[in-house]
Formats: sequence, structure tokens, C-alpha cells
Amino acid sequence: MQIVRTIVWVLLLVVLLIFSINNWNPVEVKIWEGLVLETKIPALVVISFLIGLIPMWLLHRGKTFYLQRRIGSLETAARTAAVTPVAPPAPAADPVVAPEHPVENPGPLKSE
Repeated sequence: MQIVRTIVWVLLLVVLLIFSINNWNPVEVKIWEGLVLETKIPALVVISFLIGLIPMWLLHRGKTFYLQRRIGSLETAARTAAVTPVAPPAPAADPVVAPEHPVENPGPLKSE
């Protein structure tokens, strides 16, 4: 995969070099009413490319950093849960069973 990425970057740089050689013309860019920038076309193309690339690259790096931290914390929690022994469930307490027919108090015993 690294070789594919290197080939793509080399091709991109070759295309940019050919474009720069063929279009080395000065242009005037009117930014505001009184501010005019005179530059070459390749510089304008590279600056425009970077203006679009850098914010998205920073957003990607921030999201990657956040997700790597989250994955690390979840792996730590899973590792801790796997090592911690689980206590056996406590035996259920016997429910108090009320008699169906309560015995009535016969009262005091009489001796004869």
C-alpha cells in the first residue's frame, strides 16, 4: 500500500511540474477594490489546493486522534472486565410463606 501512495504522489508532482512549465504566465488577482495580487498561475493553483486540503486534513487528524483514544479506553475497559472475576450470584432468600388459614388464638386455657 505504501508503494501505491508513493506512486500517486510522484504522478501528482509530475503533473504539477508539467502544468507549471506550460503555464508560467503572470496573472492579476483582484482580492478587494484596492488590492490586486500579481502572481504566477502555478502558485495560484497550489495555494488554492492547500486552502482546500489543509482544513479537511486537520479535521481528519482530529477525528482519528479522538477515535484512537476512544478505542484505547474501550480496549482497557474490556481487558479489565475480562480479568476481574465475577462473584457467584447470592443464593435467593426463602420467601416467607404465610399460612393459608391462620390459626385463631384460642384464648387462655381453662383448667378444670
